[in-house]
Parts: sequence; structure tokens; C-alpha cells
Amino acid sequence: MRDRATALLDAYKTAGLTIATAESCTGGLIAGLLTDIPGSSSVVERGFVTYSNEAKSECLGVSADTLLAHGAVSEATARAMAEGALAASRADVAVSVTGIAGPGGGSAEKPVGLVHLACARRGGETRHRVVRYGDLGRSMVRLRTVADALDLLEDALPGS
Repeated sequence: MRDRATALLDAYKTAGLTIATAESCTGGLIAGLLTDIPGSSSVVERGFVTYSNEAKSECLGVSADTLLAHGAVSEATARAMAEGALAASRADVAVSVTGIAGPGGGSAEKPVGLVHLACARRGGETRHRVVRYGDLGRSMVRLRTVADALDLLEDALPGS
């Protein structure tokens, strides 16, 4: 995954674009992967780890109404997190993730392994993806989420 992240950073640098991350269930793994690569400071503008609902509201502007109506693990919240990360940063593109990594915390409606991701581009649309990994174990759900977040960041590049 490191080679893929390096190629992503190179593509963003060539395009003159910067990235922000807004992470809940991954707890900073996306930003950690990207910033582990030398030279990433020219692309990674900032990262937000917003694990609690309060952090989602205070740092990213996710409304209490959105959280109450849809919950933290929802399309609406993922979109609001990505858009909020753009609003609270100087980045051109923001990716967000919110989900249930397990082993507990799931329900029939929102099972373990459910993750919502979103990617917002300044002046563009916000894209959403929902994945249901299943109960693969906490580490695997988080790692697969990082890979899917890279997919969204790749898709946000010009010409993609």
C-alpha cells in the first residue's frame, strides 16, 4: 500500500493539489500512511481524527441534526465530514471515513464492517461510497478502509 500512496502523492504534487483527511474509524491511519512518505508535506495539508460525535461537530461542523437523524455512521455524516474538512483547511481535496470496525458496536441496521467514505473537492461534487466488509476483525476493516480511501483520492484527481 505504501507504493500506491507514494504514487498518489506524486500525482497530487504534479496536479498542484493538497489533501486533508477526516477520520473516525481509522483513527488517523490514512494520514499516517501518507505522512510516512518523505516529501508528503507538499501534499498533505492536515488531518482530523474525529472519533467522537462532539469532535465531528466541533472540528468539522457536522450538525447535531445530521448526527441525530442519521447517526455517526452514515452517508450524510461522511459527506459532512469531508465537506467540513475542506471548510476547516486549505486543502483542495478531503477524504472522510466513518464506520464500525468492531468487534462490538454493530447492530442489525449497522453491522460491524459497515463503513461510509466520502471525498470532497473544492468547487466540485462530494462523492460517497458505502462498503460492507463484514466482521473481518478490527484491523482488517481499518486497513481495507484505508485502501478504499486511497481509491476515492485517486478518483478525485483531474482526468480520473
